[in-house]
Order: sequence, then C-alpha cells, then structure tokens
Amino acid sequence: MKFLFMEPFFGGSHKSFALGWQAHSRHDIELLTLPDTFWKWRMRGAALQFIGKKKNYETYDGIITSDMMNLADFMALARKPLPPCLVYFHENQLTYPLFPGKQRDESLGIMNITTALAARRIIFNSRFHRRDFLEGASDFLNRIPGGNITWCEGALAEKSGVLYPGCPFPGGEALPGTPWLNPPLIIWNHRWEFDKNPGPFFKALKILKLKKIPFQLALLGEGGTTVPAAFASARRFFQKEIVTWGYAASRKEYETWLDRGAIVVSTANQENFGISVVEAVRRGCVPLLPDRLAYPEIIPREFHGDLIYQGYKYLPGMLENIILNYSRFIPVRDVLIKKMEQYAWNRIIAAYDTELDLLASHY
Repeated sequence: MKFLFMEPFFGGSHKSFALGWQAHSRHDIELLTLPDTFWKWRMRGAALQFIGKKKNYETYDGIITSDMMNLADFMALARKPLPPCLVYFHENQLTYPLFPGKQRDESLGIMNITTALAARRIIFNSRFHRRDFLEGASDFLNRIPGGNITWCEGALAEKSGVLYPGCPFPGGEALPGTPWLNPPLIIWNHRWEFDKNPGPFFKALKILKLKKIPFQLALLGEGGTTVPAAFASARRFFQKEIVTWGYAASRKEYETWLDRGAIVVSTANQENFGISVVEAVRRGCVPLLPDRLAYPEIIPREFHGDLIYQGYKYLPGMLENIILNYSRFIPVRDVLIKKMEQYAWNRIIAAYDTELDLLASHY
C-alpha cells in the first residue's frame, strides 16, 4: 500500500525516525518534509505549507505525521475527505520541560490535543510518554473555563497506543570486540541543552575526581542554541579526563567511541524514550539512569537496583561502585547488549506495518 508521511520538522530524531520507517517498511512510504528550524512556526504553519503540495490525497491509503503537525487545521483546509491519519508523538507541548524563566505557550498544547483528536490513531514512543500526555491533556482540559469537555480524555486514551522507535542499528549484527580503555571511559551522548540536565552529572564526576577515582570522559552529543554553562566549567575542571569533546564527525566515529565506553550516564529531565542510551548499551556500555521518564521501561526490572538511581544524591556512589567493581557488571552488560537488539528497525518494523494495515482498513 501507499502512505504519505508529512514531517514538519525534518531533522534530528524526527528525520531518523521517518527515514527508518520508510527504509524498512514493506509498504511504499513517500516523505513530504519541511526544514528543522523555527519549530513553533512549523507547528503553527505546517498545515498551510503542506496543503497545496499534493493535488489528490485520495491516491494514498493513509497519512502519517508527527506531533509537530496541526492536523486539525490540515484536515479543515483540505475541504474534502482524506485518508485516515496516524500521528506519532515524539514529544508533546503539554508537559515538555520549560527553559528557566519561560512560560508555557498554551496554544501549542491545545494544538497537540486537537491533532490527536483529529487523527484516526495516535502512537507514543513509550508507555511513560502516553501516560504523561494523557495526564497532561486531562489537566489542561479541566482548566478550560466554562464547559465540561472531559469526553476528550476517553477519546484520546481509546485511540492511542505505544510503539518504541526503531533504532539505527541492525538486529542480529556481530558487534566488534570492545577496545577497553583504562581508566574506564564514561559516555555522555545527549544533546547539550537544559532539558538533558548536565549539572548533576558533572557534580557526580567532580566528587569522584576529588576522591581520586580514575576515569576518562567522552562528551558527545549535539549542541543546542544555548549550551548550558556547566559544559564550559566541566571542560576546565576535567581537562585531564576528557578524551573527546563535541558532536562526532560521522556515525562510524560515534560508534567507535561507544565501543570504547564502559558506562553511559543520564541525568535528563526530558526523555520520552532514550535512543542515545539504547545505542550506547547496545554497543557495550553499562547504563546508570534515573528512576523516572522512560528509562525504567528500557532497563529490565531485575537490574534496577544497580543501574537505576532514586535521586541525584545516590548517583556518585552508584557510579563509583560500577567503576571499582566493573568485572561484576560484565555479565549484566552482555545481557543488556542482547536485550537492546529488540529496538532495531528490522526487529520492530512488523509492528509498525501492522499499524499501517489497520489504518488503511478504515479507508
């Protein structure tokens, strides 16, 4: 069958996801995209920009789009019936953490709600994200003065489901032998932005350094428009430990650093799935992650005691334990390498294509 994938913000994880689905699906998926700039304008104006791009949408068996689309506007502007639409939520504007001092733009939250209500099917990238969105939508709807519109809550829950995003590594591949570094290499491979919350990470490392516990540090990840000041301070304080700094020049270079890594740490305030962590664990890094967001879903429950920390005060001690007793974690690492394989596109694509089969059946 033939589907149209309209992505208003074609960059980063949104781009990787759209290309991955297109490349692995047994269906024909055509991409219609806009650049990954001015994200608020994309949410507000993508419907206007997309509506004239195709003369006949009825040639498609279904339409796919993301949370960056105002689907209700698009459907109204079409002025005729459209194929059934599926929306994939990478993030949402009801609960996304705000930059310090900023106020939430409520119009973007209601846009997410109306987009979800207009769609035939909505898919979230984790159980955490689905629950977070539904709770955020309920809170928002109950704050609207002058009317009882709680019917929306049931409608949103009924049409929603969860599919973890495919990750850009093939399932079943034989991974290269890991060239272990001594002292062990700690990986940071998240965006350099406020919502990834680097402060507690560097604070924990500072405690270890002052205790003379040796480690090396790979600071990977993409810089945002405003890089947190914690990175500049860390570059000075950890100048002897840092072995690479900044976004890797190629996928091959990035994976080489992951292969050398011993531990990957997150202190994020926003993470609806955690592709960067899954990639690092798949390449042999032992994860140390907070007991919130989507992380408890990714790591099997039997490993939570050693790999999921309850609060930042526990982070330095748990990190020290992994460094000093790394040999004890090698069996855990090997189990997790295999577990992460389930998120490879060629392992998960059948579930995505089943969603498209069901979507088209409503046409």
